[in-house]
Amino acid sequence: MQEETDSKFVKVRCPKCKNEQIMFGKASSEVKCLVCGKAIAEPTGGKSKVKARVLEVLE
Repeated sequence: MQEETDSKFVKVRCPKCKNEQIMFGKASSEVKCLVCGKAIAEPTGGKSKVKARVLEVLE
């Protein structure tokens, strides 16, 4: 049986180049856009502070 967690993956869109990518909602390191390299999320100890538009939350 799998343990339920409140952590999710989120699909985000880079504000600079409009690239869409999926990232972990509680990333422990800075997340950068895979296309242009802009930082789109930074760790806060819990949920990441997302600096990009969240398109959807994946279950």
